[in-house]
Amino acid sequence: MATLHSMTNLTPADGMRPHEVRYTRPTHSGPAPALREVEDEQQLADLLAQGRSLEGRRLQGLDLTVFEDRLLRHDDLHGLVVLGGTVPPRLESHLRTHGAIIFPSDPAAPVRPYRGELYTARELYAGMADRGYPATPDALAYTWAEDAALRHDAYVTALRAIHDDAMNDALTGLVLGRDVVGVMGGHAVARGTADFAQAARLGHALAAQGCLVATGGGPGAMEAANLGAWATDTAELSRALGALAAVPYFDTGIEGWAGAALQVLDWHHDIRSAADVRSLGIPTWHYGHEPPNVFGDRIAKFFSNALREDLLLEQSTAGLVVLPGAAGTVQEVFQMATRLYYEVDVPLTPLVLVDRGHWTEHLPVWPLLQSLARDRPMRGALHLVDDIGDVPGLLLG
Repeated sequence: MATLHSMTNLTPADGMRPHEVRYTRPTHSGPAPALREVEDEQQLADLLAQGRSLEGRRLQGLDLTVFEDRLLRHDDLHGLVVLGGTVPPRLESHLRTHGAIIFPSDPAAPVRPYRGELYTARELYAGMADRGYPATPDALAYTWAEDAALRHDAYVTALRAIHDDAMNDALTGLVLGRDVVGVMGGHAVARGTADFAQAARLGHALAAQGCLVATGGGPGAMEAANLGAWATDTAELSRALGALAAVPYFDTGIEGWAGAALQVLDWHHDIRSAADVRSLGIPTWHYGHEPPNVFGDRIAKFFSNALREDLLLEQSTAGLVVLPGAAGTVQEVFQMATRLYYEVDVPLTPLVLVDRGHWTEHLPVWPLLQSLARDRPMRGALHLVDDIGDVPGLLLG
């Protein structure tokens, strides 16, 4: 599991005022480290079969019951860290005696803090058909996050942080080498509207060009963009838009809203492999009153909204498209603008705002962006369009 790290290093640049800093991206050199994180039983089985040392490795969320006899024969365990999972008592004693560190989990936790993979929608919504949304892992995790008795409990806080670090790790692995385009916009856009359909067609066009489409993973414009990227062709997308229009929003009940989407999701019974993922949701339990949309092929859900927002922007390496939205969307625009303002020595990520009237009159973000960009390299990265069909050309042309 990777160590939590910030997006950038803050370093003074030559010729800058003492209080001014610019963002520079961290660089990595040298050979890749040997496998330290062991995230599934097959990896552990291979290590043991090869006679490899276990010193300094991280066993993440594994059931060690079937490995007990083999591990009891090992004494090369100094610095081994066992993160959650299942550890038989005799093996636990042996591991501790030989210098291993064991981090327990919490049986009452509704999520596996040490998980090594992202979520799927079917996992988050498991059990909804029989017991309703409040019984799903997604709803239970929100309740766990909001429980006043646990909110400041040091152990639970640590488990949530470990969970989010595991999400970060899995997310980084998924997007590695991919052209990721972030799409942001208002959560209030209803299914069945022209705005919803436009956002869906944008997501589909980007995915069709080989991009991985990432959103905040919620309802509204985010769901639309994820849906468009998820759909295999335009005929399927049109069919899905028609089916979803019957339940425009979740204000009449999450079960109906999510249930209609899960029925569409069932058109694809096979879950896409990591290499074939087209649609990614990055939601947060901080906004647990907004359920996650189901159309992310993978869902990286976080307890920390600050970490989640930073990662969504950081991973949108091929561009960020901003559809009309309100306060949350404006905040994300200026988080990206801050990155662009201080970025040096790397190609700037295009930032495309859609709907001139919205961004110049209703919420006059564009004039302020232009003022910030004056005499800065970021000026060339900013775009304002009315036609959503112009977006792919600006990012990929």
